[in-house]
Amino acid sequence: MKKFLKIFGIVVLVCFLLGIGGAIAVYQWAAKDLPGFKNITDYNPPLVTTVYAKDNQVLGYFYKEKRFLVTLDQMSEWVPKAFLAAEDASFYQHDGVDMTAIVRAFKANLMAGRTKQGGSTITQQVIKRLLLTSERSYERKLKEAILAFRLENYLTKEEILTIYLNHIFLGAHSYGVEAASRTYFAKHAKDLTIAQAAMIAGLPQAPTRYNPYQNFDLARQRQEYVLGQMRRLGWITDAQYEEAMAEPIELKSMDDPSWQTGAYYLEEVRRWLIDQYGEDAVYNGGLTVTTPCDLKHQAAAEKALRRGLIDSAKRRGWLGPEGHFTPADEPAVLAEGPQSTEGITDKDRLMKAFVTSVSQDKATVKFGRFRGEIPVKAMWWVREPDPKKSHEDAPDPTDARKVLKKGDVVWVTVAEAPKKEDGVWMLDLEREPKVEGGLVSIKPDTGEVLALVGGYSFGKSQFNRATQAKRQPGSAFKPIVYSAAIDNGFTAASIVLDAPIVYANDAEGKLWRPENYEGSFEGPTLLRTALVKSKNLCTIRVAQRIGIRTIIDRARAMGLESDFPPDLSVSLGSSVVTLMNLCEAYTTFPRGGSYIKPRTVLSVKSAWGEELFSSKPETVDAISPQTAYIMATLMKQVVQYGTGWRARVLGRPLAGKTGTSNMEQDAWYMGYAPYLLTGVYVGFDELTPMGKWETGSRAASPIWVDYRKQVEDDYPYEDFTQPPGIVMVRVDGKTGKLATPSSSEEYFLPFKVGSEPTETAPSSGANGEGPASDDDLFKQTF
Repeated sequence: MKKFLKIFGIVVLVCFLLGIGGAIAVYQWAAKDLPGFKNITDYNPPLVTTVYAKDNQVLGYFYKEKRFLVTLDQMSEWVPKAFLAAEDASFYQHDGVDMTAIVRAFKANLMAGRTKQGGSTITQQVIKRLLLTSERSYERKLKEAILAFRLENYLTKEEILTIYLNHIFLGAHSYGVEAASRTYFAKHAKDLTIAQAAMIAGLPQAPTRYNPYQNFDLARQRQEYVLGQMRRLGWITDAQYEEAMAEPIELKSMDDPSWQTGAYYLEEVRRWLIDQYGEDAVYNGGLTVTTPCDLKHQAAAEKALRRGLIDSAKRRGWLGPEGHFTPADEPAVLAEGPQSTEGITDKDRLMKAFVTSVSQDKATVKFGRFRGEIPVKAMWWVREPDPKKSHEDAPDPTDARKVLKKGDVVWVTVAEAPKKEDGVWMLDLEREPKVEGGLVSIKPDTGEVLALVGGYSFGKSQFNRATQAKRQPGSAFKPIVYSAAIDNGFTAASIVLDAPIVYANDAEGKLWRPENYEGSFEGPTLLRTALVKSKNLCTIRVAQRIGIRTIIDRARAMGLESDFPPDLSVSLGSSVVTLMNLCEAYTTFPRGGSYIKPRTVLSVKSAWGEELFSSKPETVDAISPQTAYIMATLMKQVVQYGTGWRARVLGRPLAGKTGTSNMEQDAWYMGYAPYLLTGVYVGFDELTPMGKWETGSRAASPIWVDYRKQVEDDYPYEDFTQPPGIVMVRVDGKTGKLATPSSSEEYFLPFKVGSEPTETAPSSGANGEGPASDDDLFKQTF
């Protein structure tokens, strides 16, 4: 017997040793090619980059995985408890592997005959998601267990749980509890209730299957299971359980502002970020980007530009309805129209309407779920398109039946709301514009770009006409010419000849005959008046006098980036520039002589709060404060007496200048006050005439005014500050000399001290003297 026991003991010992040896061998086999886990401690998951507008409002997001990094103290206390109850109740007791859970899962799966229950701990899930593949094998499970045990000895429980709650996929393109909170309940993770936390915690097992948007009943069952687990574990009371079970679940996704208001601005920021940091950092890095975009300004600018482009398109005439359909197509057309009254009266919102009947004086339509009428007077602009004629050259339609017919689908806007709730809306007939444009608004003191719009619709075209389109500024370039003139022998009262002129190009064998836009000539003209009335011939003579090189040097000194050919046409704005660049140059005037570089990004921070970039105002001295003030004063007179007259409606000291290139291909309006500078551009993407009278004054300045009306009252009344070295003198409008009581026209103009006129204009009829003769004036004329 003793011999048997001895042999048995030896066998047991050998088996034990073999078991240990086998375990060691299996461990070494599984551990031989384990990935390193220490990089988990430097957790750097794909995160959402958030772009902020002014006042901490979100402009938009960039991401490939919708994940927002939050720490445990930035979550509701119920979030980690709900997940632990659902996934790993003994998380704080085990060392990475829960043998009890594994045995329990093995029994459940054996009885079910399929994989019904898992035994993985949260630590194992972190390992699987961050280091291993989703392959199902005993080798992978063994590796997972080894790594989980190692990780538990390297990180704290809180760190592991934080990684898990930020990394887990929770359906509906949401990764992590913060993204899921925003997606399912339109709130942040710190604000979740017990019931809401339990529903989200029920998702990891099958995120698509339990997605409450798709399968609410199944999601509700999982929520009940999680709540039951929390009560069983004593993590919530019976009363809290009952309250959570009774709480109604209202699914609501937090609005994503991306690519809505400020889409062109957001795209400009995106391109800048990618250029600076690369695509991976932008879409996965969780950057925090602040911009100076003011969403009030941005929305007002977008509405103004859209409406202005629609109006410009209408002045070109009627291209016909969008289509003609049978009554069977009516439901599909109406589905595209408004289904509620929210925003229905916005004049920049075009809505599709289905024509149901037409009489001589009106067309009856349906749009969305509403009924409307288009009176024939709302068709005033309908005519055969002809760029050589303005709409004033064609008679207004008198019979709606010659414009529309039953079954037509047209664009409309609301002109007047019905007097009864279920009544008929009065509508205006509209057309979608093909003409495009841009608007930029900058704070001259800081260079912050408050609004940036690059076209009619970002959804239809992402090309940004404010920053990417290079077009001829026309007369909007003239203030640069005249600022150079002020520094080279001219004053606001200098006399310049407004008369025909011809230049021969011997090299090309061509003649250049520049003309004034209106085709008339006024003879000797004050420099002030030449700018106010935008006289091309006067400007050319000024350029000829001071030299084209002087003008080019001045343009570059003011920050303009263009290939300026050394010919006189440059003085009329023939060299192409972007709207943003022209705005940059124009900041020289309200800033008192220095221009400032526009800023669309103020700061960039990493996901962990490290500052990567901080923008500071960059200014460059360009002209003297005296010259800047003289030009601002003269451009104020452009608004008061010249082509910028529409801005007078604002009742403020405003300076501005219109611009129109040859054949009305490009229209501009640049206007500013000391506190805000705004530029507007209108034109086709392909060089095409916009039509008769589609000038800076008619096509661009109304957009400028519509935008500024919405924001001007946010600023105090402010005029341009007169610097030292300036004297104001009242001059005679005919001669440029000191005005007398008999002067028929006179102007109060600024001069640099020492350059003001000292002679008095001849008095009409005094001592038998008459007005100055033409010969006398020509002697003074440049």
